[in-house]
Amino acid sequence: MKIQKIVLKLSLSLCFILSTELATAQFGGLLNKVGKVVSSKGTQALGLDKLLKEPEAISTNFEDVDRNGEQMPSFQQEATYKPLQDLPRNGNDGFILQAGHFEMTNKSYCLKAGTHAPSSGDGYMYAPSLGKKKEVVTTILKSAENHPEVKQNDIQMLLWTIIAKTKFIDYAGPVKATALTLLTPKQLLQLEGGALGVLPFDAMAAAKEQLPESIQAIFEAENNIRNLVSSGNYSYEEFEKYAILAGMATPRADTPSGIWTLHPDGYYMRYFPSGYSITRVQIYVPKELIKEGEKIIYDATDDISCPANNGSQRLAQTNEPIINR
Repeated sequence: MKIQKIVLKLSLSLCFILSTELATAQFGGLLNKVGKVVSSKGTQALGLDKLLKEPEAISTNFEDVDRNGEQMPSFQQEATYKPLQDLPRNGNDGFILQAGHFEMTNKSYCLKAGTHAPSSGDGYMYAPSLGKKKEVVTTILKSAENHPEVKQNDIQMLLWTIIAKTKFIDYAGPVKATALTLLTPKQLLQLEGGALGVLPFDAMAAAKEQLPESIQAIFEAENNIRNLVSSGNYSYEEFEKYAILAGMATPRADTPSGIWTLHPDGYYMRYFPSGYSITRVQIYVPKELIKEGEKIIYDATDDISCPANNGSQRLAQTNEPIINR
């Protein structure tokens, strides 16, 4: 506990310095101009163009999916699947693949607030994890395996907080405790880069007027999450209320549920989400892919299960199987 308190004080001190520099260097005085926006309601004072150009924490979307080699759901339909989790591990970096068919139902996480939960008809395909906070998100997913005491809901709240570009100095409550458990002090400082403060109501209204309707809900959801986590008084249900839109997005007919992606490493994979917190992954490894003396590693923490419909949630995958659930 003493070490944690020292780390926390050090992190907060460094975060304060870093956040001041970032506000000046990266945002061009954006945060100082928020007060002017409240009185003028002008988006020029807000510097909205700069805000919208700030890279996403995780930027992966369906345009990052390589559809070359994809196969329809009927591909390998007569196969029998073995448990993926029974394959040998490559340390903390996933599983060493063998020839054959494998599947695992694993923990997964929503990485896009203000979107719809997966529906039974949604087609999901593999894409690599991309974005400014890729390293931090991957570390959280790997660290979680070594901290079974940290609940999946707490990890999900932390990920939503990061996706919402929350400054670490504004973290409070359970989300801060989870971050301190799963991340190093250096990684905690990385959360400050490109982060935002809570935008006041008038600033939000002025900003939304200039945004395409398709992303207004995401923009507002992220600001609501930043406001919620900074209060220190919240529940998982309150996070979920802002992060998950009611109803279902309309599935795309050209990308059916169960479609296969040809992974860059040569094996095939597909996803069957159950909501956003559980995903069944199936993998087919052709026997000619396995060569003596070479390893093919499946590490789900670098994978994004990406919906063809951008109105649905992209899902981070993990190497953590869910047993008897």
